[in-house]
Amino acid sequence: MYSAAQMMGKLSKLIGITVEIRIPDEVKALTSVVYIANHQNTFDLFTVSNAVRPGTVSVGKKSLKWIPFFGQMYWLTGNILIDRKNTSKAMGTIALTAQKIKEKKLSVWLFPEGTRSYGRGLLPFKTGAFRTAALANVPIVPICSSNQYETIKLNRWNNGKIIIEFLPPVTVESDGKEEVRALANQVRENMTEKLQEISVEAGSEYPTYKGK
Repeated sequence: MYSAAQMMGKLSKLIGITVEIRIPDEVKALTSVVYIANHQNTFDLFTVSNAVRPGTVSVGKKSLKWIPFFGQMYWLTGNILIDRKNTSKAMGTIALTAQKIKEKKLSVWLFPEGTRSYGRGLLPFKTGAFRTAALANVPIVPICSSNQYETIKLNRWNNGKIIIEFLPPVTVESDGKEEVRALANQVRENMTEKLQEISVEAGSEYPTYKGK
């Protein structure tokens, strides 16, 4: 995934976006982790791709495989495809992903919102990423990408700056249902605060989630 992401990330310059990546030294020193990032819109493909670290794969919908060029590249670069319509298979994917993390010393990139937010703010988190980290015994590293909703126009040369900041690693101490949910909510609160901070710094505000 890393090489493909680097290639896609370079396209951000063609659509007039400057991407600034901020990674703490404590994150750079980690080997296997579960990265979680906010998922805004289609432009993530060109902005967030710049932040993908070496040795990282992602988990995506099985249907992605049928997207011309991108789908084949996504599949062939080792990413994990799941069938979201089949809950039992998705549950098995958590265990399979955790196993691959441990066996191959991989890191996994996940979007805990489960879908693009399209200006609705940071959506509620699903707990799969946190359960995966618990099973693999690796930390969670939150990644915040500043607002790009209605800030990018393809008909202009300069679309400003996107700031992507990695937060300190979070240890998942329990895989209990209540504990994982509480941790997911806390991490979401921390990310919401950081998203607003870096979005204002980059020149706009991050949308507020209104429960819709």
